[in-house]
Amino acid sequence: MSRHHLKHPPHSDPSSGAASPAAQADLTGRAAIAAPAAPAAPTVLSSAVSGRTEREALFRQGTRRPYTAGAPWLPDEGSETLLVTRFDVLRSEVERIVAATGGQLRVVGDATEAAPFWDSAAAVLVGSDVRELPPRRRGPAVLVGLSGEGDSLWHLAAALGAERVAVLPDAATWLAEYLSGAGSPEAGGLVVGLTGGCGGAGATTAAIWIAQAAAGLGARVLLVDGDSWGGGLELALAAEESAGLRWPDLSDARGSINPEQLSDALPVAGGFSFLSWPGSRDRSAVVEPGTVAGVLDAARRGYELVVVDIGRGAEPLRNFAWDCDRLLLVVPAQLKATVATARIVQELPPVETSLVVRGKAGAALDAGLIADSVGLPLQAILPEVRGTAGATEQGRLLEVGQRRNVRRFVASVLELFDEEGA
Repeated sequence: MSRHHLKHPPHSDPSSGAASPAAQADLTGRAAIAAPAAPAAPTVLSSAVSGRTEREALFRQGTRRPYTAGAPWLPDEGSETLLVTRFDVLRSEVERIVAATGGQLRVVGDATEAAPFWDSAAAVLVGSDVRELPPRRRGPAVLVGLSGEGDSLWHLAAALGAERVAVLPDAATWLAEYLSGAGSPEAGGLVVGLTGGCGGAGATTAAIWIAQAAAGLGARVLLVDGDSWGGGLELALAAEESAGLRWPDLSDARGSINPEQLSDALPVAGGFSFLSWPGSRDRSAVVEPGTVAGVLDAARRGYELVVVDIGRGAEPLRNFAWDCDRLLLVVPAQLKATVATARIVQELPPVETSLVVRGKAGAALDAGLIADSVGLPLQAILPEVRGTAGATEQGRLLEVGQRRNVRRFVASVLELFDEEGA
């Protein structure tokens, strides 16, 4: 499959990136159905996909089931979902969801009862009443709780090492699809999230340059704007006039999203697809967390690398960071920024996280010292590039991304993904 075909799918206009009316209707309708994605062409990032951590590999094996085109999915014989809770309300909710998927459910009350079944379960769910896990067991796939429990759910999930959080009954549809293996049987592409340790750290700039560089190497890349209050990532790309879907267009999407339809409907800039919040003053429609999860699942299945500009704040971290395979935390080489970064680390999900320090040689704080203070490994130095602020305002950030010092920065980041696959 040629690179031209990867960049301009059959339903799009290569000259404009516009999605066909049929593709947009399929995506924004309530009955969009996922179909198995065609195998992506191998690229320099292919090794990164296969190099997930053991925790991620176990998670994928436990929740992804084989699918045969043209045949209904049937649960594997003997596979079951394990639920650990003593809450009757949670038990009833999960029983209803699992029954709807045609799966099998085993419910136990605590970690001791769960231990014999933990490693053999297709997926492990723990209720918000659980405070400890069986010794030497992998983290649960999903922490399930009830609406009204607030921030405590995410703090508990981080403490237990849970992969996801499902707030019931709102997340019932998502959990049903999750347990029934709505995604492809393959692990899919790598999802990397960037967030700033403080305001104005440069995470958006770094995300754009990483996406640009990976696309330049031949990878199939999607850049996702995760900050609804950020003013619109499309403005930094000078692509606000590019035809294609934005987040509000997906506000009514329900169920699984076909990755090929998503790719067909998204605009393109700098050689990569992007999904942005509108760069306008108009108030945007609310996009529910379940829709975000569906979009990211389709993105993982349709692209080799998904770069998410998460933004800051509790809501974007919940909606996007928990679906990432890797996190990059960007921090300026300043004392106040370092303190702020150390605080935000406590709010991050249990995902492999590295530090990117924005600064230059001779800065007041050494990058290694900052990394030690924050408690994260140092991955790269984001250079202070002259004219970056003006280029962002003028929509020339992709042009600046071609500079030699920027290329060195993105090479050190992309090297991280290659090392994972080594």
